Parts: sequence; structure tokens; C-alpha cells
Amino acid sequence: MAMISRMLDHFRRAVPFRIVPATIATAVLIGLLLVPTPDGLTPKAWALVAIFLTTIVAIILKVMPIGVMAMMAIMVVALSQVTATSSKGAITDALASFGNPLIWLIVVSVMISRGLKKTGLGARIGFWFISLLGRRTLGIGYGLAACELILAPFTPSNTARGGGIVHPIMKSIAHAFGSDPEQKTQGKVGTYLALVNYHANPISSAMFVTATAPNPLVVDYVAKVTNQSFHLSWGTWALAMLLPGLVCMALMPLVIYVLARPEVTRTPDAVTFARAELARMGPLQGREWVMLGTFALLLVLWADVPALLLGKAFSLDATVVALLGLFMLLITGTLDWEDVLTEKSAWDTLVWFGALVMLAGELNKAGVIGWFSAGLRSGIESSGMGWLPAAAVLVLVFLFSHYLFASTTAHISAMLLAFLSVGAHLVPGAYLVPFLLMMAAASCIMMTLTHYATGTSPIVFGSGYVGMGRWWFVGLVMAVVELAVFATVGLLWWKVLGYW
Repeated sequence: MAMISRMLDHFRRAVPFRIVPATIATAVLIGLLLVPTPDGLTPKAWALVAIFLTTIVAIILKVMPIGVMAMMAIMVVALSQVTATSSKGAITDALASFGNPLIWLIVVSVMISRGLKKTGLGARIGFWFISLLGRRTLGIGYGLAACELILAPFTPSNTARGGGIVHPIMKSIAHAFGSDPEQKTQGKVGTYLALVNYHANPISSAMFVTATAPNPLVVDYVAKVTNQSFHLSWGTWALAMLLPGLVCMALMPLVIYVLARPEVTRTPDAVTFARAELARMGPLQGREWVMLGTFALLLVLWADVPALLLGKAFSLDATVVALLGLFMLLITGTLDWEDVLTEKSAWDTLVWFGALVMLAGELNKAGVIGWFSAGLRSGIESSGMGWLPAAAVLVLVFLFSHYLFASTTAHISAMLLAFLSVGAHLVPGAYLVPFLLMMAAASCIMMTLTHYATGTSPIVFGSGYVGMGRWWFVGLVMAVVELAVFATVGLLWWKVLGYW
């Protein structure tokens, strides 16, 4: 008995997971596996659903660090062989997402942002923002939102924009106020600014075809379901989303200010302090010029300027551009290999985001997403509900089903065409265009929901300024607010434009 007691005592002290949340997550897994396999799914597909939902529950309940939960998911997929007929095939599937260019774009962007802190350029940019807008934290939030909006039309990768350009600036401003997760001072201004940094990203993505990679796919699907009678050109999209997008961008910093009020709200001496610091720093140093030049090059290439001027042959993938930027910083000595190795948040993101992307992709391959879409279509058509509530259900289910996805491109590819097709069948022709525009907006608004919703989210979340509970709560509130804006201001604006 004494030995058992000592073992239990050691278990309580040494084992890093939390017992009660672990028990709940285990019960969820067992309960789902005991549920009979739904019609239309194979037993392996249903087991994969159980693994995915259990992983999400374990992450939400903080059973262990998110990276450990991600490794657990990879291990369980490989052991259970739910994606293949052998353990070799299963582990190949489980690790396949680590070759995903989007994931490496995130990882490399985090590494590049390290250069802003090391060179001092980040602090300089932060002090410059403070000198302009630093009398109130709210003003700095609007500055970040404006920065995101200005860059959006020219940056097809929302990850590159929000995570690679705006986020380093946000971190620099937070550090200038002494707000640092490592010092447990993120609540000063960092939590608020990080949330503004992130939530400006989905709004700007919804405002321009060129603001995020999946938007052209939305344009293609809209054209298909209308038999090419309604085409969302760059100008048509921008005009349709202009007013509701601007209203969302204007409301967002205020709403987040209420939901995550910063500890430091008024900084009357901040402007004087920032100007003094800028004077003390003097002119730009050599490494800062390299960093600035690298960012300028990244912005030009991410905006696809060479392709616009010289043709599509000169277009570069966003991840290739990021790797080029990192290499430039390494060969110029702006960063060294030790900086890359010690950027823990980047490597942590690689593991947990890669695992979630893998699970979402395997759900799609197993037919789970198609089964879900078909069931929804059948349910709506057999319910006898009117076209207006049916349209609302389609928008809401499409948006909130993003909890099951770690990629907007994957979600749109898997589900949007089916949802648009159902809508085109149910919604009267006179009101079809507003429905299509609501779905287009929802395809970006859904990015607000989780810390794995799109490429930008793991970068901002990984910086440590926002806890998971607050992230999900603010994400849900912002999704509802933005939907309400598009359903009111948007519909009225589209009426003025003659779309219904």
C-alpha cells in the first residue's frame, strides 16, 4: 500500500496533464466511439470525427499544452489507422500536413518578425505609432486597423499581411508599453492590441477580392451557381463590401475595447516619452535599414507587383517569398541560425497547427464534410421552411462549421459550392444576389472564430497575449457583430446599389 501511495503521489506531482479535464476529454472520445456509425459514413470516418472533436475538447479544456495535444492526435491517428490500412500509411497521412506551404508561411513569418525586435526597428516603429496616436490605447487600436486596411488590397495572403507585417508592429508597440506575456504583463495593452491586430484581418479580407487567397474561388463558385450571370469583379466586390466593411472596421476596436479592456487606457505622457526615445535612438542603423528593405521587398512580392507589371510568370507563392526574406536576413547577419532555433513559438505553431490542418484535411478526404453538407441540404429541403429562414440557416451553418476547419481555403473548397447551390435553388431570383454576397462575407467572417481558423490566427495567438478562452469568446462575439452589420447595413447598401 505504501508503494502504491508513493506511486500515486508521484503521479499527481509529476504527470503534466490535468486530471479532471483529461477525464472529460476521454469520456467524450469513448462516448462518440460508442455512438453507432451514422448512415453515409464508414466506421473509420466516424472514428476520425471522434478523434477530431476529442482533440478540440482537450485543447479547450487545457488538458496539456496545445503542442502535446497535437502530438497526441498525430499518434492516435497513426495507431488507430483510421486513414489507411497500415500503420506506415497512417503515419504518412498524419505527418503529411507538415509539408503544407501555408504552415511554413506561418512559421517563417514568425521567424522574420524576430528581426524587428533584435534590430530595434520594431521598437522604433512602436514609438512612432505612440508619438502619433499614443494618448489613448484605443487610438493605437484604430492605427493598427487602418494599417491592415491600407495593405489589404495589395496583399493576397492575409497571413502575410496580418501575421507577417502588422503583427510585428503590434508586438513592438506592446513592448514599448512594457506589455509582455513573458513578464505576465500582457494585460496592460498587449491583449487588446493583439485582438485588434487579429480581428482587423478577417474584415479587411472580406473587403477585397485580392485580400485573401480563397476569395477568387468564391468568385468562381458564385459565377457557377448563377450560370455566369453574376460576376464579382474586383470593383464589384470592393463596392459591395465597402460600406459594411468600413462599419465593421470602425466598430471592431470599440467592441474589443469593451470585451478586453486594457489596463492602460490613457497615456498622457506617452507621446512625450516616445518622441524622447526616438531622439535617443537617433537615425536608422544599418541592420534596421536591412530589416526595412526586407519588409519592403516582402510587401512588393506578397502584393504580386512583379506579376502585375511583367506577367504571371513572375508570380511567386507567398511561402517562397517568406523564405526569401528569411534567407536575406540570415545572409546579412541581421538574424543568425541561433535566432531561428530559439524561436519557440514558431516551432510550437508548426506542431499544433500542422496537426489540426491534418485532421481537417482527413475529414474532408473521408467524406465527412460532403456527408454533412448533403445532410443539411436534405434537411432544409424536407423541412418545408420558407426561403428566408432557409437562407439564414445556410449562412449560419456555413460560417459556424468553420469550427471544424483549420483552413479557409479547405472549408470553401469543401462546402461553399454545395451551400450556394442549395441557396440558388431555394432563394427567389430577385433576392439571390444578397444571399450570395452574405455567403461571400461569411467566408471571411468565419476566420474570427478560433485560434486555428486561418493562417494569421496561430501567429497572433502564439505570441501569448491572448488566452484561448478569451480568444474563442471574443471571436464568437465578433462573428455575431459582423454578421449583424452585413445583414443590416450590408442589405441596405446592396439595395442602394440595385442588387435587390
